[in-house]
Amino acid sequence: MNKSIQLLLGAGLFVSLGYQSVFAQNKGGITPDMMNKIRTSYQETPSNRALGNAIRNVSIKSIAKNKDGHVNLDNFFSDEVKSKGITNQRSSGRCWLFSGLNVLRAKMIAKNNLNTFTFSQAYPFFYDQLEKSNLFLQGIIDTRDQSMDDKMVEWLFKHPLSDGGQFTGVSDLLSKYGVVPSEVMPETYSTDNTSTMARLISLKLKEYALELRQMAQDKKSMNAIEARKTAMLGVVYKMLVLNIGEPPTHFTYTLRDAEGKVISTEEYTPKSFFDKWIGEDLTEDYVMLMNDPTRDFGQLYEIDYDRHVYDGHNWTYVNLPIDQIKKMAIASIKDHSMMYFSCDVGKAFSREEGTLDLSNYNYGDLFGVEFGMDKRQRIATFSSGSSHAMTLMAVNLVDGKPNKWKVENSWGEGPNAGHLILSDEWFDAYMFRLVVNKKYITEETKSILKQKPIRLPAWDPMFADEK
Repeated sequence: MNKSIQLLLGAGLFVSLGYQSVFAQNKGGITPDMMNKIRTSYQETPSNRALGNAIRNVSIKSIAKNKDGHVNLDNFFSDEVKSKGITNQRSSGRCWLFSGLNVLRAKMIAKNNLNTFTFSQAYPFFYDQLEKSNLFLQGIIDTRDQSMDDKMVEWLFKHPLSDGGQFTGVSDLLSKYGVVPSEVMPETYSTDNTSTMARLISLKLKEYALELRQMAQDKKSMNAIEARKTAMLGVVYKMLVLNIGEPPTHFTYTLRDAEGKVISTEEYTPKSFFDKWIGEDLTEDYVMLMNDPTRDFGQLYEIDYDRHVYDGHNWTYVNLPIDQIKKMAIASIKDHSMMYFSCDVGKAFSREEGTLDLSNYNYGDLFGVEFGMDKRQRIATFSSGSSHAMTLMAVNLVDGKPNKWKVENSWGEGPNAGHLILSDEWFDAYMFRLVVNKKYITEETKSILKQKPIRLPAWDPMFADEK
């Protein structure tokens, strides 16, 4: 602290000749003359007075809502992958998991002529939380020689555990642990409402992290440190079992078609159920496409430490112009294959109508202010980013070009039977990530996948978990 600062603890104040000097030289503050100019720039006209009275008494959104309607955002789509039933992630950040499983369940329903079917979300979520706990603790061990204010160590302590994620979590977890039907491991209060469980496990993980760092400082052997980590994960496992239930290692299940006829009755392990009814290589067969105009297109990127499983795969994606992504999305839909899709769902969202449309609200006219940033500028200023994952399932083509899209959401029943309808203009502005099977990608995209990825840091603000 500057010697000129004298801290007066009794009064809780300080007098600083140094600070007084800085304030005297600072010409960026609001002066009385500036304040007068600011005040006089506002005119208390009758219309402004009436508008202010309205805004102060009701929600801004309700006044800015465009009531004209959008005739093109109906439920007709030229190309649509059919689905049955809607899922509900409730008060959890598991949209990434619901979206990935919904892609796979649509294929299973269609392939086997099922009436409806859902994979258990609780089962892979259990292992997601256990694997993320290990990812954190092993990260602490890997950085044991770094100081507490090291950027990576700081990031680890800020992010010990979350219920959010992205598609590599789906691919790595299902490939490693398999899947089970929802009846075999149903949802619990803690899977539907994850915050308290996550907070308590996170608190314990941070305590354990300090202990592991102390063991390293005390020159304990790596065998001792690793043994202690295993014991710590045993405690996490117990906490997860008490909240979610213990995952099954084997089960018997009868699968019936839409007419109720038995397709099969067999005993499975979660992995054998995955192999029989999904049977895809989720790691190798799928690729994530990104539309991020703040970075170069035509490049392969990798996010450091952005994975769910320590021995899994970092999130890697191809950054492309939006029109190229649309072509691959349309090819997938035409072949009756849904896709993992993520976006900035809170922007221009009408929850009552279940639509995402740039003309849903007119804030500019309401305030007499133009909001003019483009997508690149919104990302660069932290005004927009991917926040929610859903399942892209339909497109409407007019003369071969899309004018609207539809996604299957995981918020339960609502308008459009739990689906959201997106205008194509909204898709351009707020779509960020799409995961497609590699059989739908272009030759140019295949060549980009051969590049050595440009590695980005784990704390890059564009890559927060989708929830």
